[in-house]
Amino acid sequence: MADWPDILVQHAPSELTARRLISQLRACEVSALAFCRVLERWGRGDAEPATAGGREAALRHAADRVETALAGLETPLGRYLVELEADEAEGRSWYAGPGAGELVEWTPILDRAGVTACPNRVAAAYLELAVLVRALQGLSDAARMETTLDASSLWAGLFDLRDTLLGATVDDLRAIAA
Repeated sequence: MADWPDILVQHAPSELTARRLISQLRACEVSALAFCRVLERWGRGDAEPATAGGREAALRHAADRVETALAGLETPLGRYLVELEADEAEGRSWYAGPGAGELVEWTPILDRAGVTACPNRVAAAYLELAVLVRALQGLSDAARMETTLDASSLWAGLFDLRDTLLGATVDDLRAIAA
């Protein structure tokens, strides 16, 4: 069954570059899902871990994992974008922005969990990581449905992800992890 890595390999001039990017994107995807799931559990009222200190540590650990994965994304993603060399720079991104389901007021949830992280930073990081996960899922859907994604659109979407994730999102995650 086709998945998002197949699209990256299909468009890559160098399979080695694609494999490096895929490996790092998988690490980003796994850690982003873990970060989002911690927050979503608290939103449902599941106080896991059982103590406020444990929850604080869990959020910091999840933020640190994502930040580390994103730090390792810069080089392989930059290399892939250079090698991809889209025919035109006017491609459209293949993923959408945050949906209504990701717009959550985290202040009462963090307060109830006894976590002191800045709710604005948590909200921003959650939104961007949810977009990353959804973008990869969209690529997987395109691969499974065997729809064609041109190199320009792939380049534009990856460029947008890089711009978002390696900027403010990393800063927010560092602040949460501190």
